Amino acid sequence: MPSPDSPPDRPPGGHVLLAPDRFKGSLTAPEVARHLASGLRRARPEVPIVELPVADGGDGTAEAAIAAGWRRVEVEVRGPTGRPVTASLALDGRDAVVEVAEASGLRRLPGGKPRPLSATSLGTGQLLAHALRLGARRIVLGVGGAACTDGGAGLVQGLGGRLLDALGKELPPGGAALRSLHRLDLRGMPDLTGVRVIVAGEPEGTLLGRNGSAVGQARRRGASREEIRLLDAGLRRWADLAEAASRTSARDLPGAGAAGGVGFAALTFLGATLEPGIALMLDLLGFPAKARGARLVVTGEGTLDAASLRGKAPVGVARAAARAGAPVVAAVGRRGLTGEQARKARFQAVYALTDIEPDAARCMRQAGPLLEQLTVAIADEWLPPPRHAARPRPANPEGPS
Repeated sequence: MPSPDSPPDRPPGGHVLLAPDRFKGSLTAPEVARHLASGLRRARPEVPIVELPVADGGDGTAEAAIAAGWRRVEVEVRGPTGRPVTASLALDGRDAVVEVAEASGLRRLPGGKPRPLSATSLGTGQLLAHALRLGARRIVLGVGGAACTDGGAGLVQGLGGRLLDALGKELPPGGAALRSLHRLDLRGMPDLTGVRVIVAGEPEGTLLGRNGSAVGQARRRGASREEIRLLDAGLRRWADLAEAASRTSARDLPGAGAAGGVGFAALTFLGATLEPGIALMLDLLGFPAKARGARLVVTGEGTLDAASLRGKAPVGVARAAARAGAPVVAAVGRRGLTGEQARKARFQAVYALTDIEPDAARCMRQAGPLLEQLTVAIADEWLPPPRHAARPRPANPEGPS
C-alpha cells in the first residue's frame, strides 16, 4: 500500500537528477555521480540524466562547484605544516568558493601525521587573497575538514596581517604560539568594501569552552589533553586581542569554532555571515531549476545516519527536492536511519551498498562498481521501462525490497 508521502506520477520523459555528496574515504562526489550515471545508463539508456554533485561546506565543496561548471583556479599556497601545496578555488564571475580543506585540511598533512599545536590556516588566507585579486565580490568559505586549531590566525596572516610577540617578532604558526601574542598589525589586510564573505556551515560550536575549537574539536585533530589546554589558552589570548583590534565580539557566536576557529576569524575580520552549508550550495549550484520536472532525484553519502539529519548534504537535497515536487531516494554506503527517520527526512527510499555486500571493507574498496550494481534496484523500483504503463510500486524507505 502506498505510503502517505508517496511521490506523484512523473512524466515518463522526465530526467533523473543525480546529486550525491562524497563517500568519505572512497569516492569524491563527482565520482559517485559518475558511477550512478553509468549504472543507470546501462539499466535505462532511454532516461535523460543530469549530474550535479553536491557538498555542504566540507571537504569537496570547491570540487562540487567546479563540477557544476565553475572555473577551476589553481594557486600554490602554504599547507597546514607550511609546505607548499597546489590548491583549487572555484570561480564564477564575481562569485568564488574557497574551501579550508583545500589548503589547510587534514588531507594536506604530510603522511597524515597530525600537527595539532603548529598546524596553520595560512593557506586558506592566501586562497582568499587570490580570490579577491581575481575580482571576487561574493566568497563562500567552506569550513569542513580543517587540520588546524589556530583560531583563524593563519588566515589573517595569509591576508596580510601580522601577529607579533612582545619583541615585535612574527609569531610562528599554530594555535599554541598564540599564547605569546602581544600585538596585531592589520595594515596589510585588504579593503573588503563591497565584498561579502559567507561561511558555509552549521551554526554550532563557539571559539572557546566545552564546545569550542580546542576542547570540543582538537582531540579529533590529534591533540592530547595537555595540548588541548595549551591550544585553549592560545585561543583565549587570540580572542582578547583580535576582538580589541576589530572592536567586535564574536568568540561566543555559534559557528565561531568552525574549522578550528577559522569561523571566528571570518566573523571578526571579514564581516562574514554564517549560512547553512547545503542550502547555500544548492542555491549556488542551481539545484532548484535542475530539480524542476525531474522524474527522480538520487542523492547519497558514505553513511546516512542520525548525524546526517543535522544539516548534511543528502538531507538538504531531499528537502529541496520535495519543495520542487520531485521524489528522492538515497544511495549510500551504510544506512543508519530507521524507516520513520528516513520518511521524516523526505526520502522515499534508502538503498545501501551493505544490502548487496555485507563486508564493509569491500564496500569501501569497491564502492564504485557496487554503486553501479545498486542502480539496478533503483531503476526497477522507480524507472519502469517505457512498455510499463503502471506507476512503480513505492519502495520501502528502509531499503530496496
